Amino acid sequence: MDRPALDDALRDQEAVLRAFVRPDGSLSAIPTRIRKRLVVLNLIAQRFEIGRTYEETEVNNTLRAFHDDVAALRRYLVEEGFLDRRHGVYWRSGGTVDA
Repeated sequence: MDRPALDDALRDQEAVLRAFVRPDGSLSAIPTRIRKRLVVLNLIAQRFEIGRTYEETEVNNTLRAFHDDVAALRRYLVEEGFLDRRHGVYWRSGGTVDA
C-alpha cells in the first residue's frame, strides 16, 4: 500500500484532530489508519524546532504530553519522515511549516 501524501491527508485535518485530540492537547488514541495518523504526526512535529537537535529523553518528554506510548509515537515520527535520527540524536525533517 502506498503512503498517502501529507497534503492529501491534511484535507481532513480538522475532523481528524477533533476525533483524536482532547481539549488538553493529548491524544485519545493513536490513529491506526495511516492517513489519519499523518495528520496527528504533523501536529506533533510542530513541537520540534527546525534546525535544532534533540536527545532522545527530550523527544520522549515532548511526546509524553501527547500519549503514554512515546516509543510508538517516536517510531512513527521517524518512519513517516517527520523526525530523523542518528546516534541517539533527533531532528525535525518533515511536516508542514507556517510561512
